[in-house]
Amino acid sequence: MQALWMVLASFFFATMAVGIKVASGSFTTFELVFYRGLVSVVFMGLILRTQGIAIKTPVLSMHAWRSTIGVLSLGSWFYAIAHLPLATAMTLNYMSGVWVAAFIVGGAFLYGKAERQGALMATVLAGFVGVVMMLRPTLDQNQLFAGLIGLLSGLGAALAYMQVTALGKVGEPESRTVFYFSVGSALAGGLGIAFTTHTPWAAVSWQAAAWIVPIGVLASLGQWCMTRAYSRGSTLLVANLQYSGIVFAALYSLVLFGDQIPLIGWAGMAVIVLSGLAATALRTRALPNTPAEEH
Repeated sequence: MQALWMVLASFFFATMAVGIKVASGSFTTFELVFYRGLVSVVFMGLILRTQGIAIKTPVLSMHAWRSTIGVLSLGSWFYAIAHLPLATAMTLNYMSGVWVAAFIVGGAFLYGKAERQGALMATVLAGFVGVVMMLRPTLDQNQLFAGLIGLLSGLGAALAYMQVTALGKVGEPESRTVFYFSVGSALAGGLGIAFTTHTPWAAVSWQAAAWIVPIGVLASLGQWCMTRAYSRGSTLLVANLQYSGIVFAALYSLVLFGDQIPLIGWAGMAVIVLSGLAATALRTRALPNTPAEEH
């Protein structure tokens, strides 16, 4: 099933997050965005050449819109991380799945097909409940503005995912979609460095430097799998399965960094897994009566 590419994407993104955690000790946020984008541009450029796909695209404006939204969402998320507890910033960003579901169900209501979306919508909401159980976010009164920015990061991510779906519907290759997003990330990161600061390589630890290329490659693979999932799979099912990233991240934290997962965290993990299984089963049951291209 095409939507299961999202689980693989979540694994790549969670692994990339381990590298970012290590590299952030030496690099600024803008530098990480720039190097991630630069490595991804080179990597995806090689992929495009291997596939025999031209870099030139007939839908440049769609790529520009997707890259702009994606970079703004990423910047909003980084701002939220800097000004909110990490769990809160993560939760607000993962509300993208709820936003995607809201967009889909809203459209279904407009076209009189809402009854076909209710069960899948419920699994998305259940998965988000699992995220909240695992992360247990908090928000102080003086953090309301940062909370709003974090909320916008999730909304922006949802809009970017919907644009990825639109690019898939017009037949745009997934690898070219990832390439243009990488270009946007590199440009945004480079612009940020120009207005802030640049870390001398002499001050960079070898551990941080060693992660620069893997971060870009993992970002490329994650974006590639995510793009394929949203381009070819059921959008609501993909929105649910993206919560698996929280599960992978929690397991990495447990194994690599010695973080403990409380009982409610394990329960939340179970809710996420079960909601994903339920969404997959519902979509599989509906396939015989559902056109392959419907999302």
